[in-house]
Amino acid sequence: MHRLGFTSEGGAGLTGFLRKLIKSLPKFLREYVLPATVAFGLAFGLAHYGWLDRIEYMTIDALTRLRASWTKRAPNAQLAVIGVGELSLKKFGRWPWSREVHGDFLRLVSVADARVVTWDILFIEPSRKPEEDAHFVEGVRIARETDAKTTVIFGAKGLKANKPGEIDVGVTSGSDIAKASKLQPMLKVEGDRTLILSAELMQLPAGELGQSAEIAFVDAPPGRDGIRRLLPLVVRIGYMVYPTLSLKSLLEFWNAKPEDVTVRLGDAVVVETPTVHQRIPINKRGEFLINYRHFTDDCNGVEYSDLFNRLYIRYAKGEEIVTPDLQGKILLVGEVADGLSDIGPSPFSPLTPLVLVHANVIGNILEGDYARRAPVAPIWVCAFGLGLVGLMGFRKHHLLGHAIYSIGLPVACVGAAYFSWVHWSLWLPLVGPILGFISLQIFETGRRVVIEQQAKREIKGMFGTYVSPELVDKMIDSGTPPQLGGHDAEITAYFSDIQAFSTFSEKLGPGPLVELMNEYLTAVSDIVQEQGGAVDKYVGDMLMAMFGAPLPAPDHALRACVTSQLVQIKLGELRAKWKADGDTWPPIVWNMQTRIGLNSGVCMIGNMGSRTRFNYTMMGDNVNLAARMETGAKSWGVFSMATEATKLACENHGGDRVVFRQLGRIVVKGRSAAVPIYEIVGLKEHVPTETRECLGLFEEALAKHYARDWVGAIALFEQSALLEPNIPGKTPGVVSNPSLVYLDITRQYQMEAPPENWDGVYHMAQK
Repeated sequence: MHRLGFTSEGGAGLTGFLRKLIKSLPKFLREYVLPATVAFGLAFGLAHYGWLDRIEYMTIDALTRLRASWTKRAPNAQLAVIGVGELSLKKFGRWPWSREVHGDFLRLVSVADARVVTWDILFIEPSRKPEEDAHFVEGVRIARETDAKTTVIFGAKGLKANKPGEIDVGVTSGSDIAKASKLQPMLKVEGDRTLILSAELMQLPAGELGQSAEIAFVDAPPGRDGIRRLLPLVVRIGYMVYPTLSLKSLLEFWNAKPEDVTVRLGDAVVVETPTVHQRIPINKRGEFLINYRHFTDDCNGVEYSDLFNRLYIRYAKGEEIVTPDLQGKILLVGEVADGLSDIGPSPFSPLTPLVLVHANVIGNILEGDYARRAPVAPIWVCAFGLGLVGLMGFRKHHLLGHAIYSIGLPVACVGAAYFSWVHWSLWLPLVGPILGFISLQIFETGRRVVIEQQAKREIKGMFGTYVSPELVDKMIDSGTPPQLGGHDAEITAYFSDIQAFSTFSEKLGPGPLVELMNEYLTAVSDIVQEQGGAVDKYVGDMLMAMFGAPLPAPDHALRACVTSQLVQIKLGELRAKWKADGDTWPPIVWNMQTRIGLNSGVCMIGNMGSRTRFNYTMMGDNVNLAARMETGAKSWGVFSMATEATKLACENHGGDRVVFRQLGRIVVKGRSAAVPIYEIVGLKEHVPTETRECLGLFEEALAKHYARDWVGAIALFEQSALLEPNIPGKTPGVVSNPSLVYLDITRQYQMEAPPENWDGVYHMAQK
């Protein structure tokens, strides 16, 4: 012992320390390691099985948008996107155009010395006029024979199988059609081919088009959230492996032959020519991680029609005009107009021209601007350690210090993720580790939360029967007693009222009336609260509600619009129920209809009333306008009416989920400015084809009405009136509809025309 440097007392001290350590180990494992293991284990399970993918994707998308807006990066000058946009559709007419236009386009861009023209547009169906395809093929030939030797690439796609009973449209890679085409497989593929995106058959460009140009596959399936983050650079048809549109464009641009390319699955696509040495990273499925940099207006974009016209004037007419420099460039032609089919979500927008996916990929590769995803194991280990440190270090410290650590560390991690994505294009997958860390810190504050929850239960027990649960929670969270006053907030105000309610009061006695109203208002209130709204008050049969307060909701307009239609559907169910009850209710109850008015905008929200009795409510001009929408719906023969502010806010968050019909512009009682108003027709999945046809006719009729074409407007309104979803004498409680209302107005104008300065605005004489 002495030789080792220990005394007998030292040995006893070490033994005591070890005994103490062993004795405290179970407590350490139970109070620290076990909670950390459970928290991070659950987070790892959620991340491993894809439950957190959507949040992870939303995070990287947000970082991508920030990077694009804060750190501008010029697009590669060797690539130009030629977009079939709104201007082109106006110039050349309804899509698809005659392929003679495309043939002429190829002649022009080849004269301008474009190097590669890639069509992100499928030509798999033959034209109805064979001469159109022949003209297109001739354009390909002429482009190939110019001094620039412009290469043209057409798209093909994979098919799982031909549909039974239909003409075979898909062919195998060994078919005569495939052999006759310019389709070129990859000769050197290393790795497990079965992991590559595959199909049994392929659909090639129609007829001679498939034999005239190079061919690449457009297959680019979206991810779980609909966004294409990984783009296949190769696809497999049967056993053969072929390049997709992005890779094929680059190979032709580099003059690379199939023998110059090696596909190493899980590593890279390697291109080796005398002048080009490229290594493009791919995963084991042959997919490329897209490093989104550019959007529509930031991708060297040119309108198809504008480029066509300028090149035609310069080269066909010989006139001097400025034209884009196309020499030696890759031209990527695709659809960019909203109404066309090749549109999908991206990190920049839910409606992005998908041709920009290929543009970003080609730009990434030309720039060597590759995105990488960091290994996840070190991140998880680091988060586990930091979580354990927080659990041990702040166990007995003040809550504020623990809160700063619990919030500050994830914020710092997000900052690191942004920095690494901006400067190195390195994607740090942090959602799962941060979830584990935060879960562990929440566990640590659990004991304190239990005490606070006990206090909350006492307050709720005192006030819960008097005010809404949302207001109780808000009052508790504020930590201050309720006081008079309010604040501005952007909300959607909701008003509903039963049509001809005074008649109900006459027909029903007090008892039945109360029973009926309780059933109706309960059903309506439940829907309002289920959609995130808060009931403001009941005034007889009228219900006032607000969406976006007291709890903020960015999609408050969407929630309110959806609520209005769910209420109308529920009322239809109630009418059927009341009718089935037989003599319990008179026929007027079977025909009950409710009118709903909505408006979105900034309102005063807060506690209004006296110092001894007040109510959490909404006030302001925008609230009054919502009430005018409810009362004004009667004049237009509709049951759900909203302002343009509500419509736009609804579409901003819900797209086309809610179907609207423009009713015109009105000046409501008490206001001087005109307000565009819309009927809420229904939810997209519930609107039948006949109603959509009605809306189309109505829109055309309204345009003629504003153009003072009274005869044309009347003819169209008469047609739409026959297709209206609510028709007097057929739909319960309906006395009019928008087509009938406008028929009356237009006929009056036909007999007595409005003044010359008439702007189409209708002035409501009643509230």
